[in-house]
Amino acid sequence: MKTISHWIGGKPVEGVSGNFGPVYNPATGAQEKQVAFASADEVDAAVRAAKEAFRTWGSSSLTKRTSVLFKYRELLDAHREEIAQLITAEHGKVHSDALGEVARGLEIVELACGIPEKLKGELSTQVSTRVDVSSIRQSLGVVAGITPFNFPAMVPMWMFPLAIACGNTFVLKPSEKVPSAAFKLAELAAEAGLPDGVLNVVNGDKVAVDAILAHPDVAAVSFVGSTPIARYIHTTGTANGKRVQALGGAKNHMLVLPDADLDLAADSAINAAYGSAGERCMAISVVVAVGETADPLIGKIKERADKLRIGPGDDPASEMGPLITKVHRDKVASYVTGAAAQGADVVIDGSGYTVEGYEDGHWMGVSLLDHVTPEMDAYRDEIFGPVLSVVRVETYDEAIALMNNSPWGNGTAIFTRDGGAARRFQMEVEAGMVGVNVPIPVPVGYHSFGGWKDSLFGDHHIYGNDGVHFYTRGKVVTTRWPDPSDGGINLGFPSNH
Repeated sequence: MKTISHWIGGKPVEGVSGNFGPVYNPATGAQEKQVAFASADEVDAAVRAAKEAFRTWGSSSLTKRTSVLFKYRELLDAHREEIAQLITAEHGKVHSDALGEVARGLEIVELACGIPEKLKGELSTQVSTRVDVSSIRQSLGVVAGITPFNFPAMVPMWMFPLAIACGNTFVLKPSEKVPSAAFKLAELAAEAGLPDGVLNVVNGDKVAVDAILAHPDVAAVSFVGSTPIARYIHTTGTANGKRVQALGGAKNHMLVLPDADLDLAADSAINAAYGSAGERCMAISVVVAVGETADPLIGKIKERADKLRIGPGDDPASEMGPLITKVHRDKVASYVTGAAAQGADVVIDGSGYTVEGYEDGHWMGVSLLDHVTPEMDAYRDEIFGPVLSVVRVETYDEAIALMNNSPWGNGTAIFTRDGGAARRFQMEVEAGMVGVNVPIPVPVGYHSFGGWKDSLFGDHHIYGNDGVHFYTRGKVVTTRWPDPSDGGINLGFPSNH
């Protein structure tokens, strides 16, 4: 059985802890690989390699950094099919979705290629007689990223390319469920000419995470995952003196007003709720239907959902693949059963879905719940699967109150033809990312990604300008070059004239 090892100091390093985790093919349910779990000592080895590499990489020229990143972008583009296949094999998402993930990650690599523009400082001349003040941004040192299973390539690429472009070195701890894509990203970075130790990958579980959070030489930690773990990462990391950005979970609402294009809204609800089997923090999991919108909208969603093709991710005919593990699949299915018991109408029940020839896979069909109320578990919890709930309200004001009462504030959307209503919504809704007739408003690379409330712990969103600021720190320099004619002694307090 193939073993996925670590990548430390520019080369593969076999695990020595003796602990391994299984890596499954979600479509078949079979374990096909194992991944080495790092001990605290192995994490320390990765951090030491990164610290040593920072001695030269941190002072390297912007030209050198960007030349490596441009080559890296070229290699990623050439290997995008291979990376997508690794994602599909371990995550289960369909190949087109995996390719899209790689493309979105490449956006941040491209942003990193333009880092000289982002690192330009400011200068004020003659603030006093022959005195100038400048502000610059400098790298932090060794930084780390802890990434989730649902985007094995994209989320790591949201972190390390920008971090290393800013002059830091990086230790990546990917999800133990999907380790191969991160390993490939490190291999390609080395091929692009990234010096040994600038990017390191350690696989593992909570032992590795805690070792990163406690290590005195790690200056900052980026995280994407569930809200409880994000809170833990932020609390533990900051207690150890680290800068932390921790992106948590979500319960994203899609508001549909009576004047909306219902065909567009139905298409968007299908795409946003069931794409990637609902295993993404920007998935729409609640449709809020205003007035008489609900019945015709549910009919259109059901009509489309019934036609979705569910199957192995490497089958070109498949539009949705399996869930990541059997345990997770069973948990998602329990919400459908629980919603029925709590009074919701189960319009579509996907809990018993199987695929012929792949009966042991982690299958879950799409589910659609109507007459869901805020007291139900299906509404309150982040399900992270292909379950869409419909909540009926009478007015816009009732809808906005419902949405703003949610503890999460990641992404949201409104569907309407009324520009005034859309503008009011984008100003009033309490969420970090808003779509107007766009169901999944994930920002492009040069704008930052992140939510509000329990969807974000820390002060910085990820990538974009926030990402640059997170991976650097400011310094202000006040300079006075005396004129050759100056001289003498003056013990008085300096004056601004």
